[in-house]
Amino acid sequence: MFGYGAGVRLRRCGEMLTGTDPEPIRHQVWELPKIEPIIVEYQQHRLTCSCCGTVTCGVLRSGVPTGQFGARLLAFTALLMGHFRQSKRRAAFFLSDLLNMPCCPAATVKMQNRVAAVLEQPYEELRARLASEPQLFMDESPTKQANQKAWLWTAVASTYAVFAIFSSRAATALPKLLGDSFGGIINCDRAKMYWRAKRLQWCWAHLKRDVQALVEHHDSQVKRLGIDLKRQVGIMFSIWHRYKSGSISWKTFRSEMQPVRHEVNALLLRGMFSGNKRLKGMCKELYTHREWLWTFVEHQGIEPTNNTAERALRPAVIYRKLSFGTQSEAGSRFIERMLTVSETCRLQKRSAFQWLCDAVEASLHGQPAPTLLTGP
Repeated sequence: MFGYGAGVRLRRCGEMLTGTDPEPIRHQVWELPKIEPIIVEYQQHRLTCSCCGTVTCGVLRSGVPTGQFGARLLAFTALLMGHFRQSKRRAAFFLSDLLNMPCCPAATVKMQNRVAAVLEQPYEELRARLASEPQLFMDESPTKQANQKAWLWTAVASTYAVFAIFSSRAATALPKLLGDSFGGIINCDRAKMYWRAKRLQWCWAHLKRDVQALVEHHDSQVKRLGIDLKRQVGIMFSIWHRYKSGSISWKTFRSEMQPVRHEVNALLLRGMFSGNKRLKGMCKELYTHREWLWTFVEHQGIEPTNNTAERALRPAVIYRKLSFGTQSEAGSRFIERMLTVSETCRLQKRSAFQWLCDAVEASLHGQPAPTLLTGP
């Protein structure tokens, strides 16, 4: 800390000042220290037996990495690539140029594989828990693996998220991710592969955009139905926000939603029999499965939108646009596990870096990684 004390001259007449100021003006400047890597050397002595002449080399004690990378370095590099979306080459450049740690892209691949192996158990633990969740928010996005088309899926619960990369977007991917016994409610868009789950809540945020497209249509009949639907959607969200803020009770919420529900269903029926090609298919699908529009009115605690899954998937979509996907099966496993750790730690308001450090450190001692599950 630097400051001015006795010996300073008055700025006007030049007289010397004495005493101290109990409340000085504080001016703080933050700076980075010079970064020097910490290198710990372990010496393994080789000694020859005086009796039989056999040379024996000392072994590394438990917890000492067999490679050149310590736990914090492994965790940090994994975050650079899996959380901060840096390529292998960029990560190696960062480590060597800014942190003064000699590194090359091949070394980052070794670190990636090491961390991916550490994350396997906590990842599978979260994935197994999905089957017992009462509600999940789900979404998917196209990606690539070794220039082949693939799909990145996410399933988000209240305190954790699981990502998985599959070669298909088909409904067969659902049991791969959720298991065969899942009986909860899925918040999703209207993609047909989710229909296999039976208990759905279709996303009203998606539907709101579809309704806006009707409003902006050049056909007056389509526009009229869009305007009528938009009015009811606005009323629906207004009632929902009042309930979420605690202004009205669950009973009042359900009561006020009944006329909105009735009016929306009637409008969908009108569109289904309108004879208009732009309206018939959309309205028929919505009316036929109208119970999936109103699950949040029947079951307390269910959200009317799928925004939770879309927020969780957004960083992964940005990663895919920057990297064009992964180049191997091992790369896909690393990305899905790192995305899972990153989003889960965000939901739990914990440090992803600290958890990764603890997980890697545990593996160096032959122990399992700490769990990412919370609660019973």
